[in-house]
Amino acid sequence: MSSTFVTLAEVLEARGGPLLEEEVWSLLLGTAESLQICYGFALFSLFLGHNNMCNIISPTSLLLSATGTLAFKNCALSDDVSTFTAPEMLQGRANSTKPMLVYSLGMTLYWSVDFHLPQNQPVQLSDHLNSLLLSMCEDLAHRRVNLTSILEACESQHKATVLPSPTKIIRQLVEEVFHDSVSLSLHMPFHTCCIHCMHIILSIVFVLEFKFELKECESLG
Repeated sequence: MSSTFVTLAEVLEARGGPLLEEEVWSLLLGTAESLQICYGFALFSLFLGHNNMCNIISPTSLLLSATGTLAFKNCALSDDVSTFTAPEMLQGRANSTKPMLVYSLGMTLYWSVDFHLPQNQPVQLSDHLNSLLLSMCEDLAHRRVNLTSILEACESQHKATVLPSPTKIIRQLVEEVFHDSVSLSLHMPFHTCCIHCMHIILSIVFVLEFKFELKECESLG
């Protein structure tokens, strides 16, 4: 299996600007669905108990591959990722991984739509997406939207607007990095990645793509 990825941060550096709304919707759907499915595996729960699952998602730990898959780099708590770290984790009172990941993902995507924007220029987001991201970034864990609700919102949006699949968007984002030659690849030794999660995601990505294409066919029919 290839260990070549680019980070979300590299994608935006290559572009020199923020993600577009449809890209955020697709990336949010792909990431949330991957996390949700991973949690359905008993083996994955075992991995969580052994701290093999990252608790922080950041622009430098969210990895995208040219095949349209996602992986998560394990990153320790530090000043570099404190902005994307759930308050309860910073305060040493974390009880559940899911709300922490929701917070990190929300902050990461909000960062991606604000990337290199002039200080006086507002973020270009619909009220719907803006509200969803803000609800992911609530300081209190019990007030954050959960993964199931995030998925429902994303699937509803994709059905209503016929947005590209997450796999297609991820491929396009990675191609931008290759095209601009800012950073051709990120070679991560296997032990530094959440490789267990990556194995699961790689095995289900084709199922997700088929599921998405089936929904598109049903909507056209």
